[in-house]
Amino acid sequence: MPLVSPAKRPTALAIFLVFTGIVGLIAAFALTIEKFAAAADPGVKAGCDFSIVVQCGKNLASAQGSLFGFPNPLIGLVGFGVLAAIGMSILAGARFARWFWIALNVGMLAAFCFVVFLIITSIYFLGTLCPWCMVVWSVTIPAFIAVTLFNVTTGVIPLPSGARRVIGAAYGWVPFIAILSYIVIAVLAQLRLDVIAYL
Repeated sequence: MPLVSPAKRPTALAIFLVFTGIVGLIAAFALTIEKFAAAADPGVKAGCDFSIVVQCGKNLASAQGSLFGFPNPLIGLVGFGVLAAIGMSILAGARFARWFWIALNVGMLAAFCFVVFLIITSIYFLGTLCPWCMVVWSVTIPAFIAVTLFNVTTGVIPLPSGARRVIGAAYGWVPFIAILSYIVIAVLAQLRLDVIAYL
């Protein structure tokens, strides 16, 4: 018996993956354009530089902005494109094996950890809030939560039935959980950078 039957196709999750994938893709594309513009003319000001705190330029020019030897936004172009494609495939009727969902979850976990690293780096080391980067954060976090909770509730990630019921109840609260994470980031940024003073 399949873990996700056609009768219970995860339409809501699929739509959410398409949405987060497209939004993330737009942000990654914008950051890529800014990075290429800066490479062509190092003196050019990024279009998303609004103040000494709210800016993209410092993030893109930093070592952390090309952590693997190439611009981070290129990872986003691929990753978010894949995420949107998976969502559209589900909407079109595709069914995936357990290994695929596990692989997706591992990928989302890696993306989540990478985003947490970038958030910490941006707030505590670079002293900036990159607008397009924040868009990436805002879709990566809930996408990771949604995929993980879905995999737990459907048995892809094996847990005791009691834990699955509890997490299943939390599955409907993904937007609320995401908003809580945004609030935590906002509080940390305000305490560290006094962002309001620079608006």
